[in-house]
Amino acid sequence: MHKRADARWPGSLDGGLLERAIGFVLTSVQAVTPDMMSRRTPCASWDLEMLLLHLRDSLAALHDGMRFGCVGMVPEPPAPDEDPVSAVRVRAVRLLRAALAPGPVEIGDRHLDGHLMAAAGAIEVAVHGWDIAQASGRGSPIPAALAGELLEVCPLVVPESPRHALFADPVEPAPGAAPGDRLVAFLGRRPLP
Repeated sequence: MHKRADARWPGSLDGGLLERAIGFVLTSVQAVTPDMMSRRTPCASWDLEMLLLHLRDSLAALHDGMRFGCVGMVPEPPAPDEDPVSAVRVRAVRLLRAALAPGPVEIGDRHLDGHLMAAAGAIEVAVHGWDIAQASGRGSPIPAALAGELLEVCPLVVPESPRHALFADPVEPAPGAAPGDRLVAFLGRRPLP
């Protein structure tokens, strides 16, 4: 399945999702200051520093997949003096450069179309951008158009069950919830009222 024209794929896989998700996460980290690192996040049991380091690793893995066609199974440990916000910014920019023409990607013994990997990465990046915005007090929603397209892609990359290793169980969004709230609720987060 290396054709983008596959009828089962939403038009969103044609491009732009990952770039817009990276733009959102770069906006979200602007409000983060060093004194916020111990703040709780919507990700249960993670503080903001842990979330930023996780996002750093996710961005690096996406970069490797896009640029080299394979993803290592063990992330590079952070340098002792590495600033988590700077690390996210640097890896986000590297990923933007590498994501222009994704090809097939190997992850362990699995093979994945590069456009599908970019879409899965966009979900990860956008939702963690939302997590960061909540923890920093900025509270920015995922842009409605981006969230709507990511919701179309979710059935292709987010398993219905079991989800425990990847995402929490979905929560019920409020009636008439915006696309961003529906997306974060689908991925186990409670949208703010």
